[in-house]
Amino acid sequence: MTRTIVIGGGIGGLATAALLAREGHQVLLLEQNSRVGGRAGTVTRAGFRFDTGPSWYLMPSVFEHFFALLGTSAREQLDLRTLDPGYRVFTEPGADTRPNCVEVPYGSDHVVTLFEELEPGSSAKLRRYLRSAKYTSDMAERTFLYNPFTSWRSLLTARVLRGLPRLTTLLTTTLQRFVERRFAHPVLRQILEYPAIFLGTDPRTAPAIYHLMSTLDLDEGVQYPMGGFWGLVERFEELARAQGVEIVTEAEVTKILTRREESGLHASGVRWRDASGTERVEHANVVVSAADLHHTETALLPAEARSYDEHWWQHRESGPGAVLVLLGVRGELPQLSHHSLFFTSDWNANFDAIFGAEPELPDPASLYVCKPSATDSAVAPPGSENLFVLVPIPADVSYGSGGIDGAGDPAIEAVADRAIAHIANWAQIPDLADRIITRETIGPNDFAHDYHSWRGGMLGPSHILRQSAMFRAQNASPRVSGLYYAGATTAPGVGVPMCLISAELVLKRIRGDRTAGPTAPIAPIAPRNQATATEPSHSGVTEGGQA
Repeated sequence: MTRTIVIGGGIGGLATAALLAREGHQVLLLEQNSRVGGRAGTVTRAGFRFDTGPSWYLMPSVFEHFFALLGTSAREQLDLRTLDPGYRVFTEPGADTRPNCVEVPYGSDHVVTLFEELEPGSSAKLRRYLRSAKYTSDMAERTFLYNPFTSWRSLLTARVLRGLPRLTTLLTTTLQRFVERRFAHPVLRQILEYPAIFLGTDPRTAPAIYHLMSTLDLDEGVQYPMGGFWGLVERFEELARAQGVEIVTEAEVTKILTRREESGLHASGVRWRDASGTERVEHANVVVSAADLHHTETALLPAEARSYDEHWWQHRESGPGAVLVLLGVRGELPQLSHHSLFFTSDWNANFDAIFGAEPELPDPASLYVCKPSATDSAVAPPGSENLFVLVPIPADVSYGSGGIDGAGDPAIEAVADRAIAHIANWAQIPDLADRIITRETIGPNDFAHDYHSWRGGMLGPSHILRQSAMFRAQNASPRVSGLYYAGATTAPGVGVPMCLISAELVLKRIRGDRTAGPTAPIAPIAPRNQATATEPSHSGVTEGGQA
């Protein structure tokens, strides 16, 4: 039986551990924090339960496929609710004659009607745009997302060759230009360009192939898993344990161990520190790091084993950082939908502040507000609302950390104050600040401290062309056999669905599977006896053992 260690209990780590355990590996997952979930975290305060990470349930087919690999289904695991409207878009009051609030409804026919109302003559163009997005999304899923890129033959399919002219155009045109050639209304342009932020990049530099994102919210619609994304994490944890994965929290990995063989370096285990501070060594045949790739390569590996050293990272572009503001608010807020987007009128200036040569905190800032209490009464006390506010900013730890009730670093709290004021003004909630019961902020330095996030970014490397698909850091170490990578900072990229796919790519690498599409589910191997997180049964030795 293959002894496997997974570093990091985020979505990518839990998913990889579950798949490998089902494959027959004996899996130990080590998580440095007191809970699993990684960036998909949770905070409970004053009767409110906040998700502190992902909040959009998109790409349902990816979730369904992952659950099928574990012998179950989304229907069995989740209580999904379709949101209608999918979200609201607010624009700066008085910027021009645009409507202050636009509701994006559920269903492509209703979305087409909305576009036609705002820009007469745009309905036919939107239908063509969505057909193109659907076609591109299907191609991406069959050819690129699940592809380990270990064989160029996987790209030489009839479908890809037939679509090569279109694909070339989509790769050499920016998303912003692609949209603006088709639509004139500024709000409609923003609705079609904002998904670039989900990919950690600027629509002015994101390749137009990412217009495929529009089929996810405008065509398929937006769903919400009851219990939020923390509930989703709990399901992934339970599924991993059911496969026999041993999960140990408060277990900080300090080094990935290697041994030299005739063929080169091979992963042999990890050194880690438990909750009591005791140093341990754990041996393994396979090591999977689902931690931040920069941290893995520059801190956990010795110099001779690094494929992506600091020099390599100096030539990479980070996605944005973020200020997260968790607000418990007294009374109802009907002005806000489950998802609300607040877009500044000077779209380009906002992106210059975040991604430009001289980054700064944007003011005013485009921002996102999630009000899960609109759908899930369990996340807030009766008669109150739960607000999660995300303000994209440059990825820079020097802006500092957040805190409770205004106790964070000044720059972070100032961003939070401005965001609350903008929401109050743009959504016409003049007493919003006075109704706040509890407030907590999270800043870039928190991401760096809690998740070893490169530059304090909230997502990872951005999805510009040279950091996408086969050009992104892949799921196996080029220098160390037996060492694999999962999670948002490696292929295929950022977001919960991509983390699930990254787990499958690790499985493919270990199997030697070079195919491009999703793998077929297999019958499970009987799991080993489960161990609890509080009473782990370790096969390693204390510090001083030989690796």
